[in-house]
Formats: sequence, C-alpha cells, structure tokens
Amino acid sequence: MINRVSALVALLLISAVSFAQSLNQTDAAGKRHGLWKGTYEKSKRARYEGTFDHGKETGTFKFFEDNKTSTLAATRVFAADGSCITTFFDEKGKKVSEGKEVNKLREGEWKFYDAKTEKLLSTEPYLNGKINGVRKVYFANGAVAEEAAYANGVKQGAYKQYTEKGIVLEESTYKNDKMDGPATFRNAHGEVVSKGQFANNIKTGKWEFFEKGKKAREEDMTNKKVQLARKERKN
Repeated sequence: MINRVSALVALLLISAVSFAQSLNQTDAAGKRHGLWKGTYEKSKRARYEGTFDHGKETGTFKFFEDNKTSTLAATRVFAADGSCITTFFDEKGKKVSEGKEVNKLREGEWKFYDAKTEKLLSTEPYLNGKINGVRKVYFANGAVAEEAAYANGVKQGAYKQYTEKGIVLEESTYKNDKMDGPATFRNAHGEVVSKGQFANNIKTGKWEFFEKGKKAREEDMTNKKVQLARKERKN
C-alpha cells in the first residue's frame, strides 16, 4: 500500500513538473506558443491565461482581477483573422459589455448592460475604436430613450430623446459635441413647448414658445444676450 501511494505521489510530481514545463513556452522563432499564464508582478495572482499558436492568440483568453478570488474581469474569444469578441464583467461576474475588437480597437456594434438587471442599457457602433453612427440608450422595458449620431467619436448630427411610450421630447442637432442647429422641445403629451436655433451650445436668433400646443410668444435670443452683456458692463 505504501509503495502504491509513493508511486502515485511520484506520478503527480512528474505530471506537475511536465505541466510547468509546458507553460509559457516559445517556438524556435521566439514567439509564444502553447498555453500561457500571466501573473500580477506584486501579488503573483493570476492575471491572464490563454493559448498561442506561434505568436497568435487562439481560442478563449481569460483575464482576472488582482484580488483574493481572482475574479474573472474579461474574456476574449479569438477568430482565425485575429479579431476577437470581448466581454467584460463586474466584480460579481455579471456581464457589463460585449463587442468585437480588431487590433485591440472596438469595431462594429458594442452592447452595454445593467449589471443588476442584466438588461440592455445602450448600443454603440464603432469604427477603428471610435463611435461612428447612431448610439442608442434604452429604457428598462426595451424602448429607445435616446438616439444620437456620432462621427469619429463625437456627437455630430441628429439627436432625439423619447418617453417610454415613444413620444419625442427633444429633436436637436449637434456639431463637434455641441448643440448647433435647429432644435425642438416637446412635453410628455407630444406638444411643442419651444423651438429655435442653437449656435455653439447657446440659443440664438428667434425662438418660438408654445402653450397647450399654440404659439404664445417669440423671443430674439441674440438681442437678449446683447442686452444682458450691456447690463453686466454697466454694473
């Protein structure tokens, strides 16, 4: 019995040594090959693990938080072309976002989730790591709450805000992340409250104001700003 136990222990030791020798290896060209496991420098806890094929990531890579339980922080599932589907998790293991990466830059549609409810919060279209297209934000019931056009990572173009019932509360225009152009604001019943123009995030020109769906008054916002500036100079 003792000899059998000794033999098993020896076998386990040999297996452990063999496994250790098969980790973090490189090929003849010095490229990573086979299973690799990385650790945090100070804590020596697991940082990542995944398999390389002559320097190229393949299959699923896992990334861990630097804590006692080595909580899973993210996964990357690699395709043959080198792109990957990346998923991020919170400290409780709940999915918070997912999408495609090409050369470590976000590409295509990314989805973001409420970790508590696991419901979709927003979607963002990416091109070369920057938002390009219409970003959408959702209510808990799945209805669209906001739509904003982006170009090269900044708000550029039409913006809309909705109620949960689909009524448009705001229609405005953005240029370089600032309100610039026509804008219309409505109440929860869909009635126009005000409309006019913005320039560089500031109301300008003639604005129309409505009460119960009917035009109540007009104000020249440009002159209003000039008059205010004159008052400030006098004071």
